[in-house]
Amino acid sequence: MSVEPAERLSLTVTGPFGAALGPDNDNLILKALRALGETAGIGEPAMAVTLDKRLPIAAGLGGGSSDAGTALRLANRALGLDLPEAELAGLARVVGADGPMCLMGRSAWAEGIGDRLTPAPELPPLHAVLVNPGRPSPTGAVYRAYDAGPPQPFDRPTPPPAWSPVPVIDWLAAQRNDLEAPAVALEPAIGEALSAMRAAGARLTRMSGSGATVFGLFEDAAAAAAAADRLRRDHPGWWVRPTVLGDPAPASG
Repeated sequence: MSVEPAERLSLTVTGPFGAALGPDNDNLILKALRALGETAGIGEPAMAVTLDKRLPIAAGLGGGSSDAGTALRLANRALGLDLPEAELAGLARVVGADGPMCLMGRSAWAEGIGDRLTPAPELPPLHAVLVNPGRPSPTGAVYRAYDAGPPQPFDRPTPPPAWSPVPVIDWLAAQRNDLEAPAVALEPAIGEALSAMRAAGARLTRMSGSGATVFGLFEDAAAAAAAADRLRRDHPGWWVRPTVLGDPAPASG
């Protein structure tokens, strides 16, 4: 994403998934920047925003909310507004419950509706593969299906014994995503992706967010790359990406 001064607020979207986005007025980036301008008392920020959209639409990866958070930070800096972090987090809520978390951009305990955040120890590098079967999983429909089911117990889990890859993966395996079952019922392709990921040798497989993307965690980069190759070969129509999850390494020097 890039921002630069302009005569008016505008958004240009490029990239492999750019054409799939809805009208500009519905974009979370513009929604966040308009809220920023209103809070700062400057009206609509006169900025040209360019987004290279590389994540699938309605993928459950927080892409739109993360884009909005990035736009808030870039505009805050470019316009010299110097709004504090707490105020930016409040603005991020206009894009959804995950807005503050995506603005933070690091691991945290999220409670309430996602608005109460407590920084957690940094997650170690986790070698992963992301798979999206190419079927959207609209968040609203998944939550309605979840609400229609029996209430699920919830609590804040005890942290893992150590924040290194193997203990963290084992700890994550004991957790759950309560939206997974209703999402799979609405879109069976998510279940197919989960099964394919398990068959590819993942130590842990889960759906991300409200779907439709699923992720698998692997022992090392070689195992993740091999699994990604297998998934691409067996399912050529799916979006498959090996990656590394975890908190960014601190800058050195």
